[in-house]
Amino acid sequence: MRRPLFLFFFLILSFALPFGGLPSPARAGEVNISHNGLTLNANLEFAKGKSMADGLVLITHGTLAHNKMEFIAALQGLLKERGQSSLAINLSLGLDNRHGMYPCKETHTHKYTDALDEIGAWLQWLQGQGVKNVILAGHSRGGNQTAWFAAERDHPLISKVVLIAPGVWSKDKFAKSYAKTYNKMLGPVLETAQRLAETGKGSTEMKNVDFLYCSDTTVTASSFFSNYRDDERRDTVTVATRIKKPVLFGIGSDDSVNPGLKELVAPIADGKSIHYVEIEGAGHFFRDLYGEDLADAVAEFIGAEQ
Repeated sequence: MRRPLFLFFFLILSFALPFGGLPSPARAGEVNISHNGLTLNANLEFAKGKSMADGLVLITHGTLAHNKMEFIAALQGLLKERGQSSLAINLSLGLDNRHGMYPCKETHTHKYTDALDEIGAWLQWLQGQGVKNVILAGHSRGGNQTAWFAAERDHPLISKVVLIAPGVWSKDKFAKSYAKTYNKMLGPVLETAQRLAETGKGSTEMKNVDFLYCSDTTVTASSFFSNYRDDERRDTVTVATRIKKPVLFGIGSDDSVNPGLKELVAPIADGKSIHYVEIEGAGHFFRDLYGEDLADAVAEFIGAEQ
């Protein structure tokens, strides 16, 4: 008489749980989550013998880029060799299940701080997967967005922060760069975008506009204003001093995108809460053996197995 009763309760439990059983642990490769009506994707790599319980590095890419770009893919592989698992996320930039570089033909609706929301969404997912420890990392613009998140939102999973060639901010330098790249002034376009955004017309599409790496594209006023507005939090060196977790800056001595980063970071690096490593000869993307040197420094900072 006990066996039918046992089967009855087993069937009840099976229907109560997703797919008839306990949730499956995440596997290496592409993983997906839902966020604000969009599918987000990321690439999960496990070091040999490691699982979610051992923690990982969450990596955010740079401007309009993606998680399979050469630098990010190489970094995941190098960290894996050093015993460190990682999750490289793709920022949606307003597109569903986005892969590859952002297509300039698409209308830009993404705001700068959308990245912070998505980093938070991935941390929430990792927490649900049983992860207890996350090293938050980011490259270039993603480095600034990572620092901004860590400083203002933090998260109980975050133990350390790694900022690789992170973005720095100067209103005047950014305006000069825009003028040099597109042979036009940033000010008038930014003023138009700001006026529209601040009067409830942020969804207005601005056409034939030069935006980030996309020339002659279409962008909403809110997106343009968010990505070009003057905000000291866009300066990673400034915002890093507000992070409550240990921070490592990874700097390339020959970084032409963020030249002089060492001189900006050195005065705030106390060797306790803020550290930096300069890879001599490395550019913005730490190609070839420079990537090995960077990975060694990151692994040492986070305490990964060598």
